[in-house]
Amino acid sequence: MPKNPFEELEKKIDIKFKDRERLQQVFIHKSYLNECKQPTVKDNERLEFLGDAVLELVVTEFLYKNYPNPEGELTNWRSALVKGAHLATVSRTLNLGEYLVLSNGEERSGGREKSYILANTFEALLGAIYLDFGYEIAHKFIDKFLLIYLGEILEKGLHIDPKSKFQELAQEKENQTPQYRVVSEEGPDHDKVFNMGVYLGDELVACGEGSSKQAAEQEAALAALKERGWHE
Repeated sequence: MPKNPFEELEKKIDIKFKDRERLQQVFIHKSYLNECKQPTVKDNERLEFLGDAVLELVVTEFLYKNYPNPEGELTNWRSALVKGAHLATVSRTLNLGEYLVLSNGEERSGGREKSYILANTFEALLGAIYLDFGYEIAHKFIDKFLLIYLGEILEKGLHIDPKSKFQELAQEKENQTPQYRVVSEEGPDHDKVFNMGVYLGDELVACGEGSSKQAAEQEAALAALKERGWHE
């Protein structure tokens, strides 16, 4: 194992972590603990919990200070910035998936590319940055890698709820109302991952994954917009 396996990542984000164990924890997926023989190893869920809260505050503060728009509009903009699909896209630009430590089963199922895992990893990384360096550095990280996309989000209408947008366009262009059905679900009751399909009539247009049916439906609708070429 290289002396510093995170050297490339630290250069890319221009942050040199002080707590190396915490940085390692960022990338330990909970599935790995089922196979790990070391009881001291911890997964990234607590860091993800913290990072989610930091992200919400930073984005909210940024929008409040920089835009005089009504609360409803700012809420939609914030939702677009912090939604799982967007965080996963940013994670891919940072190659976070290559650092993940997964169970053999999760590895075989393509866990390194699953959007919800990549989104959670981004939040865990943010949580680690906040603990190591505080709010200002966490804010700069979000400015640099997340908030830069706000203009593109507004220009492409990505702040509009994907389910609402897909339903509107499906009715307008194909005279059909989308229906959502469970394709599969994995995991215990307290920690399920849902795969939802969006259908137009009998046609399965696209699928999406999420930790709730609602989140998976949003991902499915977003994928369906891209599949139909309606996302521009």
